[in-house]
Formats: sequence, structure tokens, C-alpha cells
Amino acid sequence: MPETPSPAARPQRWTRRRVAIPAVVAVAALVAPAVASASAAPSPRPAAAAETARHHAKPTIVLVHGAFADSSSWNGVIARLEHDGYPVIAAANPLRGLDNDSAYVSSLLSTIPGPVILVGHSYGGAVITNAAAGHANVKALVYIAAFAPDQGESALGLTGMNPGSQLGAALVVRPYDVTGGGGADGYVDQTKFRAVFAADVPASTADLMAAEQRPVALAALQGASGVPAWKTLPSWYLVAGADQAIPAATEKFMAERAGAHTVVVPNASHAVMVSHPDQAEDLIVEAARATG
Repeated sequence: MPETPSPAARPQRWTRRRVAIPAVVAVAALVAPAVASASAAPSPRPAAAAETARHHAKPTIVLVHGAFADSSSWNGVIARLEHDGYPVIAAANPLRGLDNDSAYVSSLLSTIPGPVILVGHSYGGAVITNAAAGHANVKALVYIAAFAPDQGESALGLTGMNPGSQLGAALVVRPYDVTGGGGADGYVDQTKFRAVFAADVPASTADLMAAEQRPVALAALQGASGVPAWKTLPSWYLVAGADQAIPAATEKFMAERAGAHTVVVPNASHAVMVSHPDQAEDLIVEAARATG
């Protein structure tokens, strides 16, 4: 049975408690002004909020891939842009027809608030040339080894403007059926893909790109361009110096005609954004800063 505290002990405990209460009140009196002062002072801005504000202050970069590719071809560029704080959308180019593909990208642009830098690779260049029309938020066009057609020109016609393209000899045509009709798709022969499309890309990567390539409807390459947006928008152009799909001479011609700020990457293949993502990203950032 527990021992009952003696009457003498109880007053001692009560006394200790009564002594402790004034001490707590005193501490509270000292702390309260500090708490009030801290609550009155503006709290420091969280780092995450500052980063979000910085991120959204920059234009959205919209990347449009070309034929025989998909959005993964921009992976290296996207990683660098996002590291530098740019919001990025890699559009899924349908590759079904120039008018159709341009309308699709145009509809995407209509959903993006704020300024946009529109970037195209290869056939994607023809798409952005048309898709930018009517969009005041598009501030610049960036062509990465891309078609920059004038009105009435086609990707197929520009490919044959100068000698050097190996694309025609590497093309594999496969008919396709869809509800209400059909057509013909073009692929790059997988055994020739690296030589024609990605000669400076590691063989293992080029093999994956060849297997994953998205075909283009041949009608898309034959589609005539409308009034080009590069006539009213500032443009930048990256020339792939050893391109075997679009001859470098044709790329330089299109860049000069558009009055583009031009960079040449010597010995670069058509898949220059895969093999040289730093140079591709540098040009995009240059366009963003110049028009921001």
C-alpha cells in the first residue's frame, strides 16, 4: 500500500507550484513582445515560391519535332531548358499533312498564356512557319536544321533544291488504311537511318531512334506552305553542317532568306538537337532573351 504523504510535505509541493506560476508568467511576458514583433515582420519569401515566379516570368518554349522522329528527340534540350527555368511543351506533331499539322499546333498555341518561343526541327520547321500565323504571343521562331518554306514551297521541293540529300534513297513507303480512306507513309530504312539522319549520334541511340521513328504521310512533305510567319517574326536558325537529309546549303539559303540569326554546327548530322543539345538550347535561349 502506497505511503500517504505527510501533511508537512503537501504545503511544500503547493508552495513549489505557486512559485512556478509567477515564473511562467514572467517568461511569457518576455516572450510575447518577441512573438508579436516576429509576426508583424514580413516573413521571408519561400525559395519554392521565388523559383515559381522566376519560372513563369520566362516565355514558354514550344518544341515541334519533324518527320521520322517524336518528342523524345528533344530530351537533351528539354532537360537544359528546364534547368534554366523555362517552361517547355514538346508538341506531338501528327505528321499527317501540313495544313492539318499546322492547325493542330496552332490550336495548342491558343491554350498557352504569355509569350511563346516556337521551335521546329526538320519538317517541324514547315509546321511552325504556318502555325504561328495569327498568334501575337509567339515572339520568335527557331529553326533547328529545319524547313523554312516560303509561300507555295513544300518540304519535298526544298529537299531537292541542292545536291546532297540521301533521304530519297533511304525512304521506305508503306501504304496505310484508315476509316474513310488511306494513303502512304514514309519511313527511313532502319539500316540507313544512322547514316542519313543521325551520323554523329551514338550507334545504340541511333538504333533506338530508327526503331521508334514515327512515319510521315507523304502528302505532308508535298503540302504547299502558306504565308510564312518568318516574314513578320524574328527568327533564329541552327545549320547542321553535315546534314544528309536537308543539305546544309539549303539550310543556309533558307536562314539567309528569312533574315535569321544563324549558327552553324560543323560536322553535325540532321539530328543535331540530339548530338548537340547545348548548341540547340543556347540558340533557343538567345531568341528568348532577345525578344523577352
